[in-house]
Amino acid sequence: MQARDEWPGGHQDGSGLRPEDDVETSAGFAAWVDRLTRQADPTTVVEPGQVHATRWWMVEHGNYLGVIDVRHELTPLMLEAAGNIGYSVRPSARGRGVATWALGAVLPRARQLGLTRVLLTCQEGNIPSARTIERNGGVLEDVRETVLGQTRRYWIDLSATAPAVDRTDPPDLRGSAAN
Repeated sequence: MQARDEWPGGHQDGSGLRPEDDVETSAGFAAWVDRLTRQADPTTVVEPGQVHATRWWMVEHGNYLGVIDVRHELTPLMLEAAGNIGYSVRPSARGRGVATWALGAVLPRARQLGLTRVLLTCQEGNIPSARTIERNGGVLEDVRETVLGQTRRYWIDLSATAPAVDRTDPPDLRGSAAN
């Protein structure tokens, strides 16, 4: 709840948390995690407009720092503006390399899902996110106007060896599903 309250309006991109989700009660939190777990299961049917996606929570010393997710496929909108991988780090944990480490840790998982290359995007002015993607082998395809605004679009080839991310004492990467 403390992390959620750091985002304006409580909305954290990529978390899968919707305004109607009740995460303040044990039952509501369990229902939210169950929905995320089902979304990661390729044998389940996802809601219209959604794709199968696996999310992991970034946790350091028991503290939630953020989330990273891999979308198993892309809708036309995701291909244009959102990409296969999204991440979000709570404001109080930014600037420490958490997203760079998490992205490096998730790329092999994306490969295990059968993806041979992944698309990552960020807003034109989001220099920290652009650096995170570039440090993990992202190659800029273009910058274009999308429904999300001026968007930088990067591809990472998963068949090639990604640059190693050296991070001492990395946070745990905990899945919302049994990952």
